[in-house]
Amino acid sequence: MSRSNILAVDAMGGDHAPEAIIAGLDIAAERHPQARFLVFGDETRLAPLLAGSKRLRGRCDLRHTSETITGDMKPTVALRLRDSSLRRAIDSVLAGEAAGVISAGNTGALLALSKIVLKTLKGIDRPAMAATAPSARGDVVMLDLGLNVVYDARNLVEFALMGEVFARIVLGLPRPSLGLLNIGSEEGKGDEILRDAAASLRASPIGGQFHGYVEGHDIAAGTVDVVVTDGFTGNVALKTGEGALKLVGDLLRRVFTAGPFARIGYLLARGALKRLRETLDPRRYNGAVLLGLNGVVVKSHGGTDALGFAHAVDVAMDMIENDFNSRIAEGLVAMEQALLSAETVIESHG
Repeated sequence: MSRSNILAVDAMGGDHAPEAIIAGLDIAAERHPQARFLVFGDETRLAPLLAGSKRLRGRCDLRHTSETITGDMKPTVALRLRDSSLRRAIDSVLAGEAAGVISAGNTGALLALSKIVLKTLKGIDRPAMAATAPSARGDVVMLDLGLNVVYDARNLVEFALMGEVFARIVLGLPRPSLGLLNIGSEEGKGDEILRDAAASLRASPIGGQFHGYVEGHDIAAGTVDVVVTDGFTGNVALKTGEGALKLVGDLLRRVFTAGPFARIGYLLARGALKRLRETLDPRRYNGAVLLGLNGVVVKSHGGTDALGFAHAVDVAMDMIENDFNSRIAEGLVAMEQALLSAETVIESHG
Protein backbone atom coordinates (compact mmCIF):
# COMPACT_ATOMS: atom_id res chain seq x y z
CA MET A 1 0.00 0.00 0.00
CA SER A 2 1.43 3.38 -1.02
CA ARG A 3 1.88 5.95 1.74
CA SER A 4 0.82 8.65 -0.75
CA ASN A 5 -2.86 7.74 -0.47
CA ILE A 6 -3.07 7.03 3.27
CA LEU A 7 -4.64 9.45 5.73
CA ALA A 8 -4.38 9.00 9.51
CA VAL A 9 -7.64 9.80 11.32
CA ASP A 10 -8.15 10.84 14.95
CA ALA A 11 -11.56 9.21 15.29
CA MET A 12 -12.14 10.28 18.90
CA GLY A 13 -11.76 14.05 18.47
CA GLY A 14 -14.74 16.38 18.05
CA ASP A 15 -18.14 17.06 19.57
CA HIS A 16 -19.84 14.23 17.67
CA ALA A 17 -17.05 11.66 17.60
CA PRO A 18 -16.74 8.91 16.69
CA GLU A 19 -20.07 8.60 14.85
CA ALA A 20 -19.73 11.77 12.73
CA ILE A 21 -16.10 10.96 11.96
CA ILE A 22 -16.81 7.49 10.57
CA ALA A 23 -19.90 8.73 8.72
CA GLY A 24 -17.74 11.45 7.19
CA LEU A 25 -15.12 8.92 6.12
CA ASP A 26 -17.90 6.89 4.51
CA ILE A 27 -18.85 9.90 2.36
CA ALA A 28 -15.21 10.69 1.57
CA ALA A 29 -14.49 7.10 0.58
CA GLU A 30 -16.84 7.40 -2.37
CA ARG A 31 -15.19 10.66 -3.49
CA HIS A 32 -11.67 9.26 -3.16
CA PRO A 33 -11.73 5.61 -4.28
CA GLN A 34 -7.95 5.25 -3.96
CA ALA A 35 -7.77 6.60 -0.41
CA ARG A 36 -6.97 4.42 2.58
CA PHE A 37 -7.39 5.32 6.24
CA LEU A 38 -5.54 4.55 9.47
CA VAL A 39 -8.26 4.99 12.08
CA PHE A 40 -7.14 5.60 15.68
CA GLY A 41 -9.42 5.34 18.72
CA ASP A 42 -11.44 3.11 21.01
CA GLU A 43 -11.86 -0.19 19.19
CA THR A 44 -15.03 -1.12 21.10
CA ARG A 45 -16.79 1.97 19.74
CA LEU A 46 -15.19 2.12 16.31
CA ALA A 47 -15.34 -1.50 15.17
CA PRO A 48 -19.18 -1.65 14.94
CA LEU A 49 -19.29 1.68 13.09
CA LEU A 50 -16.69 0.58 10.55
CA ALA A 51 -18.42 -2.77 10.09
CA GLY A 52 -21.60 -0.93 9.17
CA SER A 53 -20.00 0.89 6.25
CA LYS A 54 -19.73 -1.01 2.97
CA ARG A 55 -17.54 1.70 1.42
CA LEU A 56 -14.96 1.50 4.20
CA ARG A 57 -14.60 -2.28 4.24
CA GLY A 58 -11.06 -3.25 3.35
CA ARG A 59 -9.96 0.37 3.30
CA CYS A 60 -9.44 1.06 7.00
CA ASP A 61 -6.77 -0.15 9.40
CA LEU A 62 -8.19 0.23 12.92
CA ARG A 63 -5.60 1.01 15.62
CA HIS A 64 -6.87 0.79 19.19
CA THR A 65 -5.85 3.57 21.60
CA SER A 66 -6.48 3.71 25.32
CA GLU A 67 -6.48 7.49 25.84
CA THR A 68 -8.51 10.41 24.49
CA ILE A 69 -7.67 14.11 24.46
CA THR A 70 -10.74 16.05 25.52
CA GLY A 71 -11.75 19.37 24.03
CA ASP A 72 -10.88 21.38 27.14
CA MET A 73 -7.60 19.65 27.90
CA LYS A 74 -4.54 21.90 28.02
CA PRO A 75 -1.87 21.18 25.37
CA THR A 76 0.75 20.62 28.09
CA VAL A 77 -1.38 17.79 29.49
CA ALA A 78 -2.17 16.39 26.04
CA LEU A 79 1.55 16.17 25.26
CA ARG A 80 1.97 13.65 28.07
CA LEU A 81 -0.65 11.24 26.69
CA ARG A 82 1.38 8.85 24.54
CA ASP A 83 -1.52 6.53 23.62
CA SER A 84 -4.14 9.09 22.68
CA SER A 85 -5.86 8.77 19.30
CA LEU A 86 -4.47 12.16 18.25
CA ARG A 87 -0.88 11.43 19.28
CA ARG A 88 -0.84 8.02 17.64
CA ALA A 89 -2.30 9.44 14.41
CA ILE A 90 0.40 12.11 14.25
CA ASP A 91 3.08 9.56 15.13
CA SER A 92 2.00 7.45 12.15
CA VAL A 93 2.85 10.37 9.84
CA LEU A 94 6.27 10.71 11.45
CA ALA A 95 6.82 6.96 11.03
CA GLY A 96 5.98 7.17 7.33
CA GLU A 97 2.84 5.06 7.58
CA ALA A 98 0.58 7.91 6.45
CA ALA A 99 1.07 11.06 4.41
CA GLY A 100 -1.24 13.19 6.52
CA VAL A 101 -3.47 13.41 9.56
CA ILE A 102 -6.93 14.84 10.22
CA SER A 103 -8.64 15.63 13.51
CA ALA A 104 -11.79 17.41 14.69
CA GLY A 105 -10.45 17.44 18.23
CA ASN A 106 -8.63 19.85 20.52
CA THR A 107 -7.05 22.57 18.35
CA GLY A 108 -4.35 23.53 20.84
CA ALA A 109 -3.29 19.92 21.27
CA LEU A 110 -3.21 19.34 17.51
CA LEU A 111 -1.02 22.40 16.97
CA ALA A 112 1.36 21.57 19.80
CA LEU A 113 1.74 17.89 18.92
CA SER A 114 2.12 18.55 15.19
CA LYS A 115 4.83 21.17 15.70
CA ILE A 116 6.75 19.07 18.22
CA VAL A 117 6.40 15.67 16.53
CA LEU A 118 6.49 16.56 12.83
CA LYS A 119 8.47 19.81 12.97
CA THR A 120 8.59 22.38 10.18
CA LEU A 121 9.81 21.89 6.63
CA LYS A 122 13.39 22.93 5.91
CA GLY A 123 13.33 26.62 5.08
CA ILE A 124 10.07 27.35 6.90
CA ASP A 125 10.50 29.31 10.12
CA ARG A 126 6.89 29.08 11.34
CA PRO A 127 3.90 27.00 10.20
CA ALA A 128 0.66 28.80 9.37
CA MET A 129 -3.00 27.84 9.44
CA ALA A 130 -4.90 28.34 6.17
CA ALA A 131 -8.53 27.90 5.18
CA THR A 132 -10.94 29.00 2.47
CA ALA A 133 -13.82 31.44 2.83
CA PRO A 134 -16.58 32.67 0.50
CA SER A 135 -16.29 35.93 -1.43
CA ALA A 136 -18.19 37.78 -4.15
CA ARG A 137 -15.84 36.34 -6.79
CA GLY A 138 -15.49 32.79 -5.49
CA ASP A 139 -13.52 31.19 -2.68
CA VAL A 140 -10.57 33.00 -1.12
CA VAL A 141 -7.65 31.57 0.90
CA MET A 142 -6.74 33.19 4.23
CA LEU A 143 -3.63 32.65 6.35
CA ASP A 144 -2.42 32.78 9.09
CA LEU A 145 -5.58 32.16 11.11
CA GLY A 146 -4.23 31.87 14.62
CA LEU A 147 -0.85 30.19 14.93
CA ASN A 148 1.49 33.17 14.93
CA VAL A 149 0.97 36.25 17.06
CA VAL A 150 4.69 37.06 16.97
CA TYR A 151 5.99 37.30 13.40
CA ASP A 152 8.33 39.17 11.07
CA ALA A 153 8.49 40.08 7.38
CA ARG A 154 10.13 36.78 6.47
CA ASN A 155 7.23 34.87 8.04
CA LEU A 156 4.68 36.82 5.99
CA VAL A 157 6.61 36.07 2.80
CA GLU A 158 6.66 32.37 3.68
CA PHE A 159 2.92 32.50 4.39
CA ALA A 160 2.38 34.06 0.96
CA LEU A 161 4.39 31.32 -0.75
CA MET A 162 2.51 28.54 1.05
CA GLY A 163 -0.83 30.26 0.43
CA GLU A 164 -0.07 30.55 -3.27
CA VAL A 165 0.63 26.82 -3.57
CA PHE A 166 -2.42 26.01 -1.43
CA ALA A 167 -4.66 28.10 -3.73
CA ARG A 168 -3.30 26.36 -6.81
CA ILE A 169 -4.03 22.93 -5.33
CA VAL A 170 -7.31 23.48 -3.49
CA LEU A 171 -8.91 26.18 -5.67
CA GLY A 172 -7.35 25.05 -8.95
CA LEU A 173 -6.08 28.54 -9.83
CA PRO A 174 -3.03 28.57 -12.15
CA ARG A 175 -1.77 31.99 -10.95
CA PRO A 176 -3.61 33.09 -7.79
CA SER A 177 -3.32 36.74 -6.81
CA LEU A 178 -2.02 37.65 -3.35
CA GLY A 179 -2.53 40.57 -0.97
CA LEU A 180 -1.18 41.64 2.41
CA LEU A 181 -3.94 42.57 4.85
CA ASN A 182 -3.37 46.14 6.02
CA ILE A 183 -5.21 49.18 7.42
CA GLY A 184 -5.17 50.79 3.99
CA SER A 185 -4.22 50.03 0.40
CA GLU A 186 -1.83 52.97 -0.01
CA GLU A 187 1.90 52.29 -0.19
CA GLY A 188 2.73 54.16 3.02
CA LYS A 189 0.20 52.32 5.19
CA GLY A 190 1.10 49.77 7.83
CA ASP A 191 4.13 49.14 9.97
CA GLU A 192 7.70 48.36 8.97
CA ILE A 193 7.09 44.60 8.97
CA LEU A 194 4.34 44.92 6.36
CA ARG A 195 6.37 47.30 4.21
CA ASP A 196 9.40 44.99 4.31
CA ALA A 197 7.24 41.97 3.45
CA ALA A 198 5.69 43.84 0.53
CA ALA A 199 9.13 44.77 -0.81
CA SER A 200 10.29 41.14 -0.55
CA LEU A 201 7.17 39.83 -2.29
CA ARG A 202 7.56 42.27 -5.18
CA ALA A 203 11.11 40.99 -5.69
CA SER A 204 10.12 37.32 -5.33
CA PRO A 205 9.27 34.70 -7.99
CA ILE A 206 5.58 35.31 -7.26
CA GLY A 207 5.97 39.09 -7.45
CA GLY A 208 3.87 39.26 -10.60
CA GLN A 209 0.94 37.83 -8.64
CA PHE A 210 1.31 40.23 -5.72
CA HIS A 211 -1.55 42.73 -5.77
CA GLY A 212 -0.27 44.80 -2.86
CA TYR A 213 -2.12 45.79 0.29
CA VAL A 214 -5.76 44.86 0.84
CA GLU A 215 -8.22 45.91 3.54
CA GLY A 216 -10.81 43.99 5.51
CA HIS A 217 -13.62 44.60 3.03
CA ASP A 218 -11.47 43.16 0.23
CA ILE A 219 -11.78 39.68 1.77
CA ALA A 220 -15.52 39.43 1.08
CA ALA A 221 -15.15 41.33 -2.20
CA GLY A 222 -12.67 38.75 -3.51
CA THR A 223 -10.14 41.41 -4.53
CA VAL A 224 -7.38 38.80 -4.30
CA ASP A 225 -7.34 35.00 -4.16
CA VAL A 226 -4.98 34.77 -1.16
CA VAL A 227 -5.10 37.09 1.85
CA VAL A 228 -1.89 37.03 3.93
CA THR A 229 -1.75 38.30 7.50
CA ASP A 230 -0.51 37.47 10.99
CA GLY A 231 -2.28 34.95 13.21
CA PHE A 232 -3.90 37.44 15.57
CA THR A 233 -5.40 39.61 12.83
CA GLY A 234 -6.33 36.61 10.71
CA ASN A 235 -8.16 34.88 13.54
CA VAL A 236 -10.13 38.04 14.36
CA ALA A 237 -11.03 38.48 10.66
CA LEU A 238 -12.10 34.83 10.39
CA LYS A 239 -14.32 34.92 13.49
CA THR A 240 -15.83 38.23 12.37
CA GLY A 241 -16.65 36.72 8.98
CA GLU A 242 -18.20 33.62 10.57
CA GLY A 243 -20.33 35.83 12.79
CA ALA A 244 -21.45 37.93 9.81
CA LEU A 245 -22.53 34.82 7.89
CA LYS A 246 -24.51 33.59 10.87
CA LEU A 247 -26.15 37.01 11.20
CA VAL A 248 -27.17 37.01 7.54
CA GLY A 249 -28.75 33.57 7.96
CA ASP A 250 -30.63 34.62 11.09
CA LEU A 251 -31.92 37.82 9.46
CA LEU A 252 -33.15 35.94 6.41
CA ARG A 253 -35.06 33.49 8.60
CA ARG A 254 -36.68 36.37 10.48
CA VAL A 255 -37.63 38.20 7.27
CA PHE A 256 -39.24 35.19 5.62
CA THR A 257 -41.17 34.12 8.73
CA ALA A 258 -42.49 37.58 9.61
CA GLY A 259 -45.99 36.97 8.21
CA PRO A 260 -48.09 35.27 5.53
CA PHE A 261 -46.87 37.53 2.71
CA ALA A 262 -43.28 36.96 3.78
CA ARG A 263 -43.85 33.21 3.59
CA ILE A 264 -45.25 33.59 0.08
CA GLY A 265 -42.13 35.56 -0.82
CA TYR A 266 -40.04 32.70 0.53
CA LEU A 267 -41.88 30.21 -1.68
CA LEU A 268 -41.23 32.39 -4.74
CA ALA A 269 -37.54 32.82 -3.89
CA ARG A 270 -36.98 29.30 -2.56
CA GLY A 271 -34.69 28.20 -5.41
CA ALA A 272 -32.43 31.24 -5.14
CA LEU A 273 -32.33 30.96 -1.36
CA LYS A 274 -31.34 27.31 -1.58
CA ARG A 275 -28.39 28.24 -3.81
CA LEU A 276 -27.41 30.99 -1.38
CA ARG A 277 -27.60 28.59 1.56
CA GLU A 278 -25.40 26.08 -0.26
CA THR A 279 -22.85 28.78 -1.10
CA LEU A 280 -22.65 30.02 2.49
CA ASP A 281 -22.86 26.58 4.14
CA PRO A 282 -19.96 26.53 6.66
CA ARG A 283 -19.53 22.79 6.10
CA ARG A 284 -18.35 23.59 2.58
CA TYR A 285 -15.40 25.52 4.03
CA ASN A 286 -14.53 23.06 6.77
CA GLY A 287 -10.92 21.94 6.94
CA ALA A 288 -8.13 24.30 7.99
CA VAL A 289 -4.62 23.20 7.04
CA LEU A 290 -1.44 23.61 9.08
CA LEU A 291 0.99 24.58 6.34
CA GLY A 292 4.76 24.22 6.58
CA LEU A 293 5.02 20.94 8.51
CA ASN A 294 6.60 17.63 7.51
CA GLY A 295 3.29 16.07 6.62
CA VAL A 296 -0.24 17.18 5.82
CA VAL A 297 -2.17 18.24 8.95
CA VAL A 298 -5.86 19.19 8.66
CA LYS A 299 -8.08 20.55 11.45
CA SER A 300 -11.81 19.96 11.09
CA HIS A 301 -14.24 22.08 13.07
CA GLY A 302 -15.10 20.24 16.26
CA GLY A 303 -18.84 20.74 15.95
CA THR A 304 -19.20 19.69 12.32
CA ASP A 305 -21.34 16.83 11.07
CA ALA A 306 -20.47 13.99 8.70
CA LEU A 307 -20.75 16.14 5.57
CA GLY A 308 -18.49 18.80 7.03
CA PHE A 309 -15.90 16.22 8.09
CA ALA A 310 -16.02 14.69 4.62
CA HIS A 311 -15.14 18.08 3.17
CA ALA A 312 -12.15 18.33 5.51
CA VAL A 313 -11.06 14.90 4.26
CA ASP A 314 -11.38 16.26 0.70
CA VAL A 315 -8.96 19.04 1.59
CA ALA A 316 -6.49 16.61 3.15
CA MET A 317 -6.59 14.24 0.18
CA ASP A 318 -6.14 17.12 -2.28
CA MET A 319 -2.99 18.14 -0.40
CA ILE A 320 -1.68 14.57 -0.28
CA GLU A 321 -2.49 13.64 -3.88
CA ASN A 322 -0.93 16.86 -5.22
CA ASP A 323 2.23 16.42 -3.14
CA PHE A 324 1.85 19.80 -1.48
CA ASN A 325 5.06 19.70 0.56
CA SER A 326 7.23 18.95 -2.46
CA ARG A 327 5.78 21.99 -4.20
CA ILE A 328 6.54 24.12 -1.17
CA ALA A 329 10.13 22.84 -1.15
CA GLU A 330 10.53 23.73 -4.83
CA GLY A 331 9.13 27.20 -4.21
CA LEU A 332 11.42 27.76 -1.25
CA VAL A 333 14.53 27.15 -3.33
CA ALA A 334 13.54 29.86 -5.79
CA MET A 335 12.30 32.12 -3.00
CA GLU A 336 15.55 31.91 -1.05
CA GLN A 337 17.55 33.43 -3.87
CA ALA A 338 14.95 36.13 -4.39
CA LEU A 339 14.89 36.98 -0.67
CA LEU A 340 18.64 37.41 -0.60
CA SER A 341 18.32 39.93 -3.39
CA ALA A 342 15.32 41.55 -1.72
CA GLU A 343 17.30 42.15 1.47
CA THR A 344 19.29 44.74 -0.42
CA VAL A 345 16.03 46.43 -1.39
CA ILE A 346 14.81 46.37 2.21
CA GLU A 347 18.05 47.84 3.52
CA SER A 348 17.80 50.68 1.02
CA HIS A 349 14.35 51.49 2.49
CA GLY A 350 15.81 51.51 6.00
